Amino acid sequence: MATNDSSITNPYKNCTGVSAACPINRTVLGYYPNLGSGYFFAIAFALCLVATVVLGVAKRTWTYSAALTCGLVLEIVGAYDQLTPSTGYIGRIQLSANPWNGSAFKLQISTIILGPTFICISIYLTVKHVALALNPSVSRIPANWYPLIFLPADVSCIVIQAIGGGIAAAASNTKPELQKSGNRAIIAGVVLQVLVLGAFGAMGTDYLVRVSRFMRLPEAQDTDGIKVWHDGRFRTFTAAVSVAYLAIFIRCIYRIAGMAGGWGNHIMQDEPSFLILDGTPILVATAALTIVHPGIFFPQMSHNAVARRADQKSARRSAAADGDMTYKAKV
Repeated sequence: MATNDSSITNPYKNCTGVSAACPINRTVLGYYPNLGSGYFFAIAFALCLVATVVLGVAKRTWTYSAALTCGLVLEIVGAYDQLTPSTGYIGRIQLSANPWNGSAFKLQISTIILGPTFICISIYLTVKHVALALNPSVSRIPANWYPLIFLPADVSCIVIQAIGGGIAAAASNTKPELQKSGNRAIIAGVVLQVLVLGAFGAMGTDYLVRVSRFMRLPEAQDTDGIKVWHDGRFRTFTAAVSVAYLAIFIRCIYRIAGMAGGWGNHIMQDEPSFLILDGTPILVATAALTIVHPGIFFPQMSHNAVARRADQKSARRSAAADGDMTYKAKV
């Protein structure tokens, strides 16, 4: 007699906990996430979050700090998910108690995938301010174009990965075909992120090469840019951004490899590789961007924003004064 019982085609559809009928190796992760590592990353990201918020407010690096804050919040929520029904590393903490926890898996997969994409925004903002501080004329494109190019591209990565994560989370373990569709969307978003990161790295490196040549010329010696160029704090900042960039790039390559084999593949079920090539690079990146904060090591980044707002206010006042003079002249 024919039956439409979906449990025949998917015997693990109704699994809610590890048992003889629902073995751990049939979960997506295939293991109990290590509780200690979940707490370690959750606490480390939380410390970075507090420092980022405090420094962002104190040094007025609003956009930089806002993007980094969003990424850190997602990572924290993902980290703790191994213990309680929440997100990110919070999600992995929840999963350590029960790898069949569907809500924890959904939150973890969505937040840990999206977190680094927000962190990239902080990195993309730096080249514009570096160019403005050193010499914008040697850049192949206007300095203001860097965020106009890379921020929308990064948002596209976020949207694609969010759609894929949402589909995968909705499918969970019960709808494998739908889960595959979500997986493909996530891979497409991460591949796009790698391409955007590659383009950014190429353009950033090109600018630094061109400006380093300019700094050796006689006409550069009396500029404000030469002072910034030789400032040890600035060099520390560029080194930190470079480390963060490379760390996120490594993580994205790992994520593509981990997702390419589908849910539950041998890479995804290897916790040491996840901790080394996903969690650690993102922690290194966020720690570098937080500890070597531009408000301290590259104050021109916040000064440029303050100066721009002052110029806008001055322009508005001038326009208002001109309008008032015109009105009085007519009267």
